[in-house]
Amino acid sequence: MDKGSLLIMTGMGMIMLGFLLVFIGTIVSALGGEGDVESGGVIMIGPIPIIFGTSRGAAGMALILAIILMALWVIGALLARRG
Repeated sequence: MDKGSLLIMTGMGMIMLGFLLVFIGTIVSALGGEGDVESGGVIMIGPIPIIFGTSRGAAGMALILAIILMALWVIGALLARRG
């Protein structure tokens, strides 16, 4: 399997995992799962993250996600430069 096919399969797997998580969350919510709703996110513009959230906890989780995404971006840039 070449690199292109591996990337496509990985991307498709991540999309399917995302759909599965949304579906499970919808089912749990419909069955009476109650709780506070918090949201947060990260917008990556190149290596620079823009972090937002509705609470400190959500923004903190988004910050952790941003750090992971930045590390992955640096690793990918270094690997692309080498090969």
